[in-house]
Amino acid sequence: MDPCELTAAITAAANTIACRLSDDELSVLSAVLVQLGDTLATIAAQRSLCNASY
Repeated sequence: MDPCELTAAITAAANTIACRLSDDELSVLSAVLVQLGDTLATIAAQRSLCNASY
């Protein structure tokens, strides 16, 4: 999948989800996904740092 296809798929998924959730539910889901992304980025950075130390 190229970058344009990936972003198009993500946009389609976001639109599909948004149509089915209330504004409050959408806000909570958005916050959860941001936290998930931030946590995954932290884990990846920590792994990179640990692997560079050896």
